[in-house]
Amino acid sequence: MIITALDGRRFAEMVFQGAAHLSNNAKAVDALNVFPVPDGDTGTNMNLSMTSGAKEVKNNLSDHIGKVAGALAKGLLMGARGNSGVILSQLFRGFAKAVETKKEINSVEFAAALEAGVNTAYKAVMKPVEGTILTVAKDAARRAVEVAKKERDIAVVMEEVVKEAKASLRRTPELLPVLKEVGVVDSGGQGLVYVYEGFLGGLKGENVAKQKPAEVSMEELVKAEHHKSAQSHIHTDEIEFGYCTEFMVRFEPDKLQKHPFSEDAFRQDLSRFGDSLLVIADDELVKVHIHSEQPGEVLTYGQQYGSLINIKIENMRQQHANIINQDRQTASSIEKMKQTEKYGIVTIAMGSGVAELFKSIGAHAVIEGGQTMNPSTEEIVKAIESINAEIVFVLPNNKNIIMTAEQAATVVSQKVIVIPSKTIPQGMAALLAFNPSLSEEQNQKAMTAALARVKTGQVTFAIRDTTIDGVEIEKDDYMGLADNKIIVAEKDKLSVTKQLLDALIDEESEIVTIIYGEDAAEEEVEAIVSYIEGAYPDVEVEVHAGKQPLYPFIFSVE
Repeated sequence: MIITALDGRRFAEMVFQGAAHLSNNAKAVDALNVFPVPDGDTGTNMNLSMTSGAKEVKNNLSDHIGKVAGALAKGLLMGARGNSGVILSQLFRGFAKAVETKKEINSVEFAAALEAGVNTAYKAVMKPVEGTILTVAKDAARRAVEVAKKERDIAVVMEEVVKEAKASLRRTPELLPVLKEVGVVDSGGQGLVYVYEGFLGGLKGENVAKQKPAEVSMEELVKAEHHKSAQSHIHTDEIEFGYCTEFMVRFEPDKLQKHPFSEDAFRQDLSRFGDSLLVIADDELVKVHIHSEQPGEVLTYGQQYGSLINIKIENMRQQHANIINQDRQTASSIEKMKQTEKYGIVTIAMGSGVAELFKSIGAHAVIEGGQTMNPSTEEIVKAIESINAEIVFVLPNNKNIIMTAEQAATVVSQKVIVIPSKTIPQGMAALLAFNPSLSEEQNQKAMTAALARVKTGQVTFAIRDTTIDGVEIEKDDYMGLADNKIIVAEKDKLSVTKQLLDALIDEESEIVTIIYGEDAAEEEVEAIVSYIEGAYPDVEVEVHAGKQPLYPFIFSVE
């Protein structure tokens, strides 16, 4: 069903589903929190803020979207907690302003309202930081505006909003060094993604609230650095402004006569007391969030404009210390439960299917990486240390990762043996050659020898015109690589694939394993299987969904 108009009732359902979905996943968001201060409560704050907004909407149901959006903005304003909660309230304050006179809106007006919310949120923050919820909201709104120019269906626009919000979230570590250092995405941005996912469900009549909550991301992350949350990577003494201070000032006429209120001047004056400053004002009150070392001085300043209400001051150093203590206790418990194994295996893989394949044949830790996304030394070190083993074998599966793996081996306390596998099939062959009953020297010899017993074929595409290995290549050609040497390049993917297989398979070949990627069609896989079975009837064929990017097909020939 195409949705060309969004009224108050349908928007209210979007709000309810967004609030429920965020609530279900608040714990996952909490575990990601590392910026601006590692107090671990972003999910809780956003959840409480959104719940307040949803409650106000429930009490003011209407067919008029302007009235419902206004209720959401009011509820969010009054219930906003923490940086991300306040920013969330500003996103929908701007949204509400944009639709306040409208009974229903179309796709263009919906996209414009999202963009208006972003503008309002950026103005509310004294020093906007990219790589946060602001960036995710901005990128998603821009995508909405772009799509709405051609698309009348609001559900399609919202689908694109969710898609771009997720993509923007994945990019946040590149914009904010502390996220990249810790290895997480922005917590506020993740919370907004959950809200938008709920919006999409509500718009389409789906009950996302019944979906299973996401596993706590930090518990999943590298299967835990023993369940460490991101806050564990920050020292308590690194927190410069130790008190999260929130309060409201209800304006009093007599005080305003002495001290006329200007939101911009008020914000500028408060900025000298700390950071993470957020100021929201209307005709009746002003709400403040700030991280300060002197919360009393902040309150005294605000009091000159009216009476103080809803005061909340939290010691973030104490919060952080508690989190660290919990992590240490959890890590200690897990360490006691785990027994040290003699051997462990770390491998690098691109594609979730390839990763599962490695796990199924014995890998203990799989790092996502490959040709265009080589893992760092730190990522390999973390994977090695996540395995409670005396000796760890590392399979790089890419010539560009071998040196990084060897460097990682010099950093850790465990003994590490890097098997110089240059392709996914080589890595699989080496892993299958591993025998836990053999000595480390015997395993190293057997696994290294296995590399030479497998031939690797890969099909990918060219991104520019060139000549390599005597082969003329044009942009967008499909290329066939036999053991990393380009032997054929043409526009026809299946033709390239067949020529590659002919070069790899000989009279001694017994098994051909096909690992097909995310860009491979089912009919193409079937055609390739039929070709091998017809041209080489004595060869056994295995097929696996690798879901790898960039390479439609990877072949292992043994």
